[in-house]
Amino acid sequence: MLWPVLFTLQAVCTSVSHAMQHYPAAWGHYDVCKSQIYTEEGLAWDYMACQPEATDMTKYLRVALDPPNITCGDPPETYCALENPYMCNNECDAATEELAHPPELMFDFEGRNPTTFWQSSSWKKYPKPLQVNITLSWNKTIELTDDIVLTFESGRPEQMVLEKSLDYGRTWTPYQFYATDCLDAFTMEPKTANDLTQRTLLDIICTEDYSRGYVWKNDKTVRFEIKDRFALFAGPRLHNMASLYGQLDTTKNLRDFFTITDLRIKLLKPATGATMVDENNLSRYFYAISDIKVQGRCKCNLHANSCVFDKGKLGCECEHNTTGPDCSRCKRHYHGRAWSVGSYLPIPKGTANICIPSNHGPVHRANASSLGVANRNQARVCDNAMLRCQNGGSCHHHQRCHCSPGFTGVLCERARCQGPGECDDQLSGRASLHHPPIRRRLALTLVVLPLLIVSLC
Repeated sequence: MLWPVLFTLQAVCTSVSHAMQHYPAAWGHYDVCKSQIYTEEGLAWDYMACQPEATDMTKYLRVALDPPNITCGDPPETYCALENPYMCNNECDAATEELAHPPELMFDFEGRNPTTFWQSSSWKKYPKPLQVNITLSWNKTIELTDDIVLTFESGRPEQMVLEKSLDYGRTWTPYQFYATDCLDAFTMEPKTANDLTQRTLLDIICTEDYSRGYVWKNDKTVRFEIKDRFALFAGPRLHNMASLYGQLDTTKNLRDFFTITDLRIKLLKPATGATMVDENNLSRYFYAISDIKVQGRCKCNLHANSCVFDKGKLGCECEHNTTGPDCSRCKRHYHGRAWSVGSYLPIPKGTANICIPSNHGPVHRANASSLGVANRNQARVCDNAMLRCQNGGSCHHHQRCHCSPGFTGVLCERARCQGPGECDDQLSGRASLHHPPIRRRLALTLVVLPLLIVSLC
């Protein structure tokens, strides 16, 4: 009778296993900061490391251009196509909405046709370099979770640098160099992200993969490969996230490498089509960007699972008795020990490292439910509304149920065994219903089937 079911389960397991080969497991999201658990002493909080979900961070940034007047359209200008110097029908006019190309068009929805994009003025001052700095600022520390992707409407630049700041734009360090000739442009040997190893992951490289000549529409992207770097620890399909989390926990430089407050795109030389610059038609040379993707999350030091955008500013909704934009300090009256960042380990809940009340007494280890027990006086075990003591029990100061004779449990929900004999079937003072034979077989099947699924998978 069960064999058809078993064959069906085996087929399901095979398809599930195949699917899991292509997608990371769902665990390890760290999306819950605390949960209530039952202990021998009552309800208690179990605290866990937590972080906000990754999202599109371009919705929350401010963009600045240097020089400020580098955007095309003032005065109006006509542009020629790089691949065809005689096709000069692209007009930019800042005073006409349909012909304007302001910076915010780098971050709008790209499902429309024609494509919207920001565009610089042309290389009118050649041979003086046409250089533009595009600065993206969040006024908040964020952690990158996916590749940074720039999509160019023009040809990709022949020389470019991507830079990051960790101190709100006061100082800058390079993330990656891009050039058609790395040796000539930056005196660096060309490399790719695939050349990196675990030991060299933090190295700053120059790549030629995204800068060669004019390219077709589907090759107009420039990337900074976050996931390729993650894969050095988590495997090519990011299956072994435990390894990555372990490295992020124990290697501060690694965590800081993927953390930013600002990004800066330094455009140093526009695409020229791998030919000499045509000084008689400089309207062929310019920068145009249709889309920028930055995927990440607010950095909350593993003390919050949500981040809000209020009055133009991002901020973590802190848990674990922490406070501040990044949950980077303990709340008032919770300085029983020094603040500490949460930990991804042990998998899958991590260690919360909560702040504990001042003058609290002995310091408990941060992760375990012992901290929840230590703070149990702040949580209601029982009341006269939702958490009623059962079977005639009475609630004492919201902290403990005084049970009637013959009953036990946090809410007096279990019958107490008075002597030899069966009492396991009793719940809330009532004997459980005895299943007829067919129900027993069904119950047995429901118990056995999950075990079969596990063994088959």
